[in-house]
Amino acid sequence: MSSTDYRIIELDVRPHLSKKIEPFQLIMSTVKGLNPMDVFVLHTPFKPTPLLGILKMRGYSHTSERINAEHWCTTFVHRKNKTWSKDVTFNNAEVLNPEEASSGCTGESESTKFTYSSDETTLSPTITLDNRGLEPPQPMMRTLAVLKRCEPGQMVLIHNDRVPVFLMEELNNLGCSYTVEDQVDGTAKLRIVKG
Repeated sequence: MSSTDYRIIELDVRPHLSKKIEPFQLIMSTVKGLNPMDVFVLHTPFKPTPLLGILKMRGYSHTSERINAEHWCTTFVHRKNKTWSKDVTFNNAEVLNPEEASSGCTGESESTKFTYSSDETTLSPTITLDNRGLEPPQPMMRTLAVLKRCEPGQMVLIHNDRVPVFLMEELNNLGCSYTVEDQVDGTAKLRIVKG
């Protein structure tokens, strides 16, 4: 395979996360600009488990390598890139699957608490998710993991430290409707209905 057949695109989001800047929009805009033959290399301070599931749905396989305690390197290759994927062994067992998503996307199921309540405006039970106090990108990843296992029309209520602008963009892409309620303490509540 010649070097003209593909590009290697690298993105290091560790500086963003160290400044508490959510890098999801940057990652997804980078992915949107990839060609199927490109190889995407992502550098993060932790294994980006929730992202693996999102990109798997978009046709990407991955391999993750822990460089040190605060550096993970994950390589993504699109399924259309047959030549490169033959040269790389991918551990697809690491990809987030629906069973893992239902227990909390960080793998820490004990910290993920779902409250089911009956809402007279819907026939489906409502899921309430308190994301306050979590570091980015955990609030968005937890919310997307819950939405993934919801039925169309089911409602999810979330409470975040701030208005989740990057999540709202992803909700638009997924066809979900939502309303935002700013709280007096600066936090935000979203009522999301899966499309």
